[in-house]
Amino acid sequence: MNKGELVDKVAEKAQVTKKQADLVLSAALDSIVDAVSAGDKVTLVGFGSFESRERKAREGRNPKTGDKMQIPATRVPAFSAGKLFKDKVAPEA
Repeated sequence: MNKGELVDKVAEKAQVTKKQADLVLSAALDSIVDAVSAGDKVTLVGFGSFESRERKAREGRNPKTGDKMQIPATRVPAFSAGKLFKDKVAPEA
């Protein structure tokens, strides 16, 4: 599912226009990105949590030449699925 298809589903479920659904979805996503970029954690109960994590510097290899190289430390976005989301995707038998 891409963003356009998600907007269509949201508009249908919330009984609003596609334009309104697109504005709300875009605003929500922008707010999550802004918060995580600022170092905050965003938790949506039942869905999951968005946060930034520190990735340590490490040694890697250039796949083309096989030479060792140093990969610098960086911050990366991370998502952890919530219990309800996990249970919906992989229900226990």
